[in-house]
Order: sequence, then structure tokens, then C-alpha cells
Amino acid sequence: MHKSTPLAGAIALVLAYAHARAADAMPAEPTGTPTTATSLSAAPTTQLEHVEVSATRQRLDEARSSLSPDTGSTVYRFDKADIAKLPLGDATPLNQVLLRTPGVVGDADGAVHVRGDHGNLQYRINGVVIPESVSGFGQTLDTRFAANVDVLTGALPAQYGYRTAGVVDIRTKGADLPNAGSVDLLLGSRGHREGSASIGGSVGDLQYFVTGSALQNQIGIENPTPSNNALHDDTRQTKGFAYLSDLLGEQSRVSLMLGSASNRFQIPDVPSQSPSYSLAGATPPASANLDANQRERSNFQVLTFQSSLVDGLDYQVSLFNRDSRVHYLPDPVGDLTYNGVAADVTRTNVASGLQFDLSRPLGDQHTLRAGLFVQHERGSVANAATVFPADASGSQTSDVPLTLADDSQVSGRLFGVYLQDEWQPTKALSVNYGLRYDKVATVSDESQLSPRLGLVYQWGNDTRVHAGYARYFTPPPTEKIDTTSVQKFLGTTNALPSDANTAVRSERANYFDLGVSHQLTPQVTLGADAYYRDVRHLQDDGQFGKALIYSAFNYERGRIYGIDLSVSYKADRLSAYANVGLSSAMGNGIETGQFNFSADELAYISNHWVHLDHEQAVTASGGLSYRIGDGTLVGGDVLYGSGLRRGFANTAHLPGYVQVNASVSRDFNLDGFGKFDLRLSVINLFDRSYALRDGSGIGVGAPQYAARRTLYFGLSKPFTF
Repeated sequence: MHKSTPLAGAIALVLAYAHARAADAMPAEPTGTPTTATSLSAAPTTQLEHVEVSATRQRLDEARSSLSPDTGSTVYRFDKADIAKLPLGDATPLNQVLLRTPGVVGDADGAVHVRGDHGNLQYRINGVVIPESVSGFGQTLDTRFAANVDVLTGALPAQYGYRTAGVVDIRTKGADLPNAGSVDLLLGSRGHREGSASIGGSVGDLQYFVTGSALQNQIGIENPTPSNNALHDDTRQTKGFAYLSDLLGEQSRVSLMLGSASNRFQIPDVPSQSPSYSLAGATPPASANLDANQRERSNFQVLTFQSSLVDGLDYQVSLFNRDSRVHYLPDPVGDLTYNGVAADVTRTNVASGLQFDLSRPLGDQHTLRAGLFVQHERGSVANAATVFPADASGSQTSDVPLTLADDSQVSGRLFGVYLQDEWQPTKALSVNYGLRYDKVATVSDESQLSPRLGLVYQWGNDTRVHAGYARYFTPPPTEKIDTTSVQKFLGTTNALPSDANTAVRSERANYFDLGVSHQLTPQVTLGADAYYRDVRHLQDDGQFGKALIYSAFNYERGRIYGIDLSVSYKADRLSAYANVGLSSAMGNGIETGQFNFSADELAYISNHWVHLDHEQAVTASGGLSYRIGDGTLVGGDVLYGSGLRRGFANTAHLPGYVQVNASVSRDFNLDGFGKFDLRLSVINLFDRSYALRDGSGIGVGAPQYAARRTLYFGLSKPFTF
């Protein structure tokens, strides 16, 4: 029996409310009047109401967009057509969508790094910040519910705080949907089975969209060996999203967003390994038969009120909540005999808060914007670690284990306010300047006043230049603050290399950005964007323990710079793009979390600038699609990376790689059944075997290889009602 989830109940509530509104919206049939006559007489009124409602929604959508300007920053946009051209269409995981933008580096465990930063991504849905979840292997947001995905980076305006390497701003489906939906099936190599369904539309003032998916395959986590199939790597993942919006008159609306993700992963095994420890009364299992697992869960709820007043004042206020949990379940005998520790670790985090943004024009040249953000978090770690007694050198002194409890709780508070003015002195020039103040209280109390400045200049009809400066303040993720008790594990096989400062500090950075976009022809657009970031208390994180959970630490200094180049071509039938990112990301001195490092590594990093583990000197992507006739789309893309860092103190890097993907999709009609969409996709077409990680480097826990050639067959049945 499956337990009912909060999302399932919420979806039922959404559909029940939609049904009730539909009943309210339906005109009453006069007694004795034929149904056909009633329908004919009611039609003009219904159509007029729909036009008025659509105009109101469009006006409110435009007002919501005006609350979040992007002046001075770099923006890459994906609309529904762009997403449909990806090899897997809207079944493409969100992290894979981001890899098709300049300067975004792919990593193991589905992680992406933007412009030399480790994570530090902010996700917004319809302009509202979604608090980050406890990090794991699974994706918690689904591309299927996105109508548009904008990726902002560079020197961001003052309303963007905390996670500033990149902002992934998603506009949900529903605004332009008729009463329609689809049922989708995706089958593929390695037992991939994925089903999804969505429904959306509007009834009078009510607008709704609901989607859900369930996935199962045998490649949940990257393979730790270069073999074609991983051992013990099954995954089961479910996701859901619901959006409900109701107009309150002509100037206001209230909306509710609900999201849920539940993922289960087996931890893949490496065959032919030898145990390092002996356990009394037990025979170690073969390394190919270990049974460690990880379970992940995340839910969020957002309630928003938006109003656009007649004097030009627009505002939006949102209440949000997110709770997430990651649970690592070891193989009790296997983890202990192979690693010297079997840690049953659960990390949970609950974040709740309020976001408020407003915008008001002041004359013809100025638009004033202001807002605040308040968030409270509660994080906890429950760690039951079974270990062996050991001597000072780490050698086992007894085969009788002991279990140590290393539990902790951390609470955190974020507060931020901003004020900015967008000034347009001429039609060609826009200047956005402002200030934000942020304060964080977790393991330490810190604050900062951060100026922001961005400008855009339209040089003629074809060239746009943007430039910006931002002072950034980045608190450590509460769930990644390592509260490990160093003293508790002394004299065991889980002893840490050194004692240390565990109070991770907020990162402070000066960010400079300069870019240009040129419309070479009506079809061809060229872009170049250079950036430089000087950082104090540079944040990074890594997997330092046996459990596959990440912990944050600080370098004393950081220096990150690079350039992103792009070109795109769009015509009626043919479209293409190419991106190249060149980046350098380096740090000096370990300031916190020293217990995760050996003494020789600490000494080296204190006297040398070292490459960050997620640095990739050259990253490139490109794609092409061509529409044949009215219903067939042929396309493909390529991803290139020069290799992430490896070795002692990240002094070396992995070999480069190239991955080619291809797809063909076709729409067709089947007599008696209507329209169907068919898609055939191949990921890693040439079956290239390459390592994303080799198990060495700072904070790198295990080798991980990219998936080998994978075939997918997709079938979608759209419907209207």
C-alpha cells in the first residue's frame, strides 16, 4: 500500500476546485429552453469573457516580469520550441538543459557549475525563490512544467541575492494552454521506463496546470567503472507539480504552487575489491554484492498574491515552505569491512519564509524597485556510525565494532532588503543601480551592504553592449554546514586527519562583467561575455566521508575569470547554436573544514594557488535541428569538456571528452485516435567511455563515468477537452 503524499492531496484539491469553478462558470439552463438554443445564446458572452480574462492575465504576467529586471546581467533563454529541439524534448532533465548554455560545466551526481562556481544556483518559479533542498543525486525540478527557462548570470541586479552564480528562472505552463493535456511514455536502454501525464487550462478566472511523472532504470548514479552496465544501480523516481491561479478582479490574482520529488537510489558497486577490515563473526560479502542505498525526498509549497494597480504600482508577496530529506543506508557488513565505517546518515532541512517585491515608475525615465526576503531554516543530522577501534596510525585494533551517535541540529535565519532604480536617460541607454543589505545567522552572524550597477547600451540597430558590477554575499547552505565531532571519532577507523574550524563563513565577492551581442544577419546572432570575480572566504564543497553527502568549507581567497562565446542561427526550418566557455577558477589557503584534509595537502594549499576541483578550462556545446515538411524534426547536439581536476591538491586534470546526441521526432494522426508524437533519441551516439571523476582530487569521493550509448523511444498522446 502506498501512502498518500501531500502533493497527491493537493492535486486532488486543485482538480476539485477546478471542477467546482467549471460548474459555477456554466450558465444555468432556463426551464423549458432547448439545450441547443441555450448554447447558441450563451456563446458570445462566454467568448468575450475569455478575451477579457486573457488580457487581464497577460497584463499581470507583464507586471510580474517587470518586478525582475536583468539589466547588466547575461541572459540565455529557452522557450518551448528550444526545449522541444533537445534530444529528449521536455523529458530532458533540467541540469541537462543548463549544459546547453555557455560556461556551464557538467559534473557527477547531476551537478552543474556555472562560471567556475560549485553549485551556488538559485531557482525561481514565476519570480519566486524556491529554497534549496538537501543535495543528493536526484533532480527535484522537472523540465516538463516549464514554458520558458531563463538562465541569468554575471553581475545581477539588486533583487538577486544569496545564490548568485546563476539564476534559473522558470515560467510555468498554464498561462497559454487551452483545456488540454498529454499522456507520455519513454522507454530506453538499461531498463528505462518513464511515464508522465499533464493537464492544464482555464475555467473563467481560474487557471491550472498539473503534471506528474514516474521513472525507473538501472543507471541511477554514474557508473564507478567504464563498463557498459553498472552493478547495483537501480533507481525509482517520482515527481509532481501543480499550479493554480485565480483572478481577483481586474488588478489582482492569487496563485498556489506545489512541488514534490521522491527518489530512491542503489549505490553502484565495484567488483574485485578486497576488504580492508575484519569483523568478528561475519564473512565480508563480495564487493560486487554490496547493498548500500540512498533515499531522497523534497516538497515545496508557495502561496502568492500579486496586484497591479492603476497608478503603475505592481507588487507581489509570496509565502513559501520547503522540506527535504536525504537518507544514506549503508551495507552494515560491507561498508564496515571495506571502508572501516558503516554510517547510517539522515540529513533533513525545513525552510520557510516570505518574499516581497514591488515596482513603480517615477516619470518617464525612472522605475523604482524594492523588496525584502526573510527565511528561517531548521537543519538536522542524525548519524549512527559503526566503526572499529584503531591506533594513532588508523590501523584496526579490534574486530568488535562500536556504534557512535553524532547527531546535531543547526538553525539559520536569512534577512535581505534591496532598493534600486532603473534609469533610462535615452532610448539607447538603460542604467540599473541599487543596494541590498543581507544578514545571516547560522553557525556565525554575518552581514553585508552590497552595491550593484548594471547598464545596457543599444549601439545602432544590431549591437547591444552590457556591463555590470556586483558585490555578492553568499551564506553557506545550512544543510552543508559540517557539524562532525572531531573528538568523538578519535581512536577509531573513522578518525579525521586533523582538528579544525567547522564554522563555515559567508563568501564575499566583487564581480565584474562585460558583454556584447551583435545581430550579424536577421538569422545569426553573435555573443561574447567576459567576467572576473575576486573572492574572500571562497566557498566550496565536497564528499569527504564515506556517505555520499556533501560538506562545505572555505578557501581564504579565490580568483575566477573567463569568457563565454556564443553564436546562434534561427530560420524557418533550420536552427543551430554553438557555445564555448574558457574559465579559470583557483583558491588559496583552507580557512574552515581543515579536518577534511591531510596535513601535507593543507600545507601545500596554504602556499599555492590551486585549481578548484570543478574547474574545466574549456567547455563547449552545439546543436542543430531541421524541420522536414510539417511534422518531422531531425536534430542533434554535442557536448565537449577538457576535463575536471584530479590528483593531489587538484594539480592534474582528467582527459577531455566529446559526447554526441541525436534525435528524430514526428507528429502523425491515427484514424480514430487522433494526434500522436513519436520520438527516437540516442544519447552518446558513438558510445564514448570517459570519466567525469576518477576518485582523486579535493572532495572527490569515488570514480564516476558518463553513461554509455543509450537509446530512447518516446510516445506522447496530446488531448483536448
